Amino acid sequence: MTRVWSILAGSLFLSVSAAPALVPAAQPPGESQVAALLLPSPNVDALRALGPGVLPVLASLYERSDETRRTSIAWTLYSLGWRSEEAKRVLMRDVHTDDTNLRLQVQWALGRVSNDPDVVETLVDNMRNDGNPLFRDKAACALANDQIHLTEDQKLRLFQSLVDALRDDKLQVRQIALKALQIRTGQTKSFDPAAPAQAREAALQEWTRWLDTYRSHL
Repeated sequence: MTRVWSILAGSLFLSVSAAPALVPAAQPPGESQVAALLLPSPNVDALRALGPGVLPVLASLYERSDETRRTSIAWTLYSLGWRSEEAKRVLMRDVHTDDTNLRLQVQWALGRVSNDPDVVETLVDNMRNDGNPLFRDKAACALANDQIHLTEDQKLRLFQSLVDALRDDKLQVRQIALKALQIRTGQTKSFDPAAPAQAREAALQEWTRWLDTYRSHL
């Protein structure tokens, strides 16, 4: 279940681009019923048919599972795309795990279960400061593609954080921040991450003016 960002190759999960409509369930599903639909691999359509009542059950199962199964449940939560405080709470516990597959699935799933400010803040911190370049890259991927529940004000804060990251000392961070901005806005403002700092400044000023304009229309 490894996902590769569009910087490098096509994404396995980018086709899941919006939260599906909620389907009401007649009664809350039981843990054994939900658990059976996770094996041997998650049956997302069947889980979706049960409605959002599956979310606290999935969160409870996640808490009591090993890393391999947590990775699978995180992918399931990503695929459902439903907001859930319970899911956010358990996923945030693994947002700094060293387990590669689990970390990647958690980073991608978080924006699909929550629009809380600390989700974006944590992913931005991972993008800029994590010691592993892979985790930095995939945190930027999550910011670019998976924040599906943000309000317009929250989008502005995300854009501000990405523009701020264009000033980062690390070339990779400037590159992935620009890619995230390009995916979300369709623009680059001719910013060259590899150019000398003085040469980058004009484009940074363009991004600052763009943020001011965006803010004025909220």
